[in-house]
Amino acid sequence: MNPVRRILFIAPYPFDEAPSQRFRFEQFFPILESEGFECVLKPFWNHIGWGVLYEKGKYFHKAFFLFLGILNRYALLFSLHRYQFIFIHREFSPIGYPLVLRILAICCKKKLIYDFDDAIWIPNVSDNNRWFGFLKMYGNTERLIRWSNRVSCGNYYLKNYASGFNENTYYIPTTLDMQHRHNRVRVPNSSLFVLGWTGTHSTIRYLQALIPVIEKFSSKYAHFRFYVISDQIPDFSLPSMKFIPWNKSSEIEDLLQFTIGVMPLLHDPWSEGKCGFKALQYLSLGIPALVSPVSVNSHIVQHGLNGFLCHTSEEWESCIDRLIKDRQLLDEMSANCRQSIEQEFSTQAVASNFLSLFN
Repeated sequence: MNPVRRILFIAPYPFDEAPSQRFRFEQFFPILESEGFECVLKPFWNHIGWGVLYEKGKYFHKAFFLFLGILNRYALLFSLHRYQFIFIHREFSPIGYPLVLRILAICCKKKLIYDFDDAIWIPNVSDNNRWFGFLKMYGNTERLIRWSNRVSCGNYYLKNYASGFNENTYYIPTTLDMQHRHNRVRVPNSSLFVLGWTGTHSTIRYLQALIPVIEKFSSKYAHFRFYVISDQIPDFSLPSMKFIPWNKSSEIEDLLQFTIGVMPLLHDPWSEGKCGFKALQYLSLGIPALVSPVSVNSHIVQHGLNGFLCHTSEEWESCIDRLIKDRQLLDEMSANCRQSIEQEFSTQAVASNFLSLFN
């Protein structure tokens, strides 16, 4: 009987809470376990700390859970001998030098695997947490890449960056489980046309560019609606807007209310690091995606087939208007959505590549 191979997953957030973790590695746990691996997750923030992290104020609470997380990271030194593989997602710790991993890299024969899905070497701090932003060490991204045996990147922009420091760098896209979770399709609604967006407080700022376009359609079409699914209510209001608080248990049902989904981005280095998760979610549910042609978006969305690539405000307005007026085109795009991503961006399609990180 083969001995159990143990993998320690070091990540920022608790299990099954953050999209980055859920769709980068957590949904592969059953597959890994079926291959004889034991998966153990050690988050930096516990559930209580995660609950207050992005709230305004509460600095004492945040400082307490930050200190607790640092202590727990150093405590890992006493249990690392139990694992054959160490998988680090995004960061070892939100602040400070990753001394524990440096000791591990020098002294221990462990297989280190580093995974990231954003341009996290570029300074970018939440407005609610700028109070400790000066403590972040953005050079840690390069350090973790150099120290690791293998590096997993969410798109080719990130891969090109990592390849400059580690030749054992691989492209592993963010994926969706299209058999067990994203396994439904949008049912057409003839009475409403719902333009929808989903995301977190950190990306809601990208919607600002679409506000004038949405205002036009709100006054032009009586059946037009704009739905926002997020963890925080937007700081703007529109006559046609409906805010839906993000809820893990109702996430799919809420998304299925969309007629089309949008993903506007800026053309900057931070946006180049994005892995197209919103577009993937829309398409997996039969919802045509309208996106900025930034990074992997231009690969996920096939212009005119399962959505549109929109460069300017005029193109956003034109493409949305076209789908409002042309029901046949909308239905044809919806029919193409799932097939366009099943072969490359489904958990089932990527499983063998993800498993190869641990060979």
